[in-house]
Amino acid sequence: MATISDYVLDAALTKLDTEADRIDITSQEVTTYTEATSTYTLGNSTSLSFGAPQDGDTSGRKVTAAAITDGVVTGSGSATHFAIVDVSASRLLATGSLTTPQSVTSGNSFTIAAFDVEIPDPA
Repeated sequence: MATISDYVLDAALTKLDTEADRIDITSQEVTTYTEATSTYTLGNSTSLSFGAPQDGDTSGRKVTAAAITDGVVTGSGSATHFAIVDVSASRLLATGSLTTPQSVTSGNSFTIAAFDVEIPDPA
């Protein structure tokens, strides 16, 4: 089996820092940009930043997203996932589960604690 070097994994993770410009909270895990920003979105923030790539917790490489403190809730429901997108390219970059699902109401705000996005080494 082929392996992928840290250099290549870091290049992929750096795309989050250089291209991601919005994070949405969603009512389910999404698979497309439209689902993330329209179909299942319950709110979003454009205050998104990532640290430099580093060793993953168990293997591979990771980046840490800074805490989101200014999220705006645009719909009501149960937020269970997040989606990181590149708005200018209409591209979904990453998704994941929220640590704790939260009920949200349109017009309120939301926060997300700092979290990691990790690419594991091949098995």
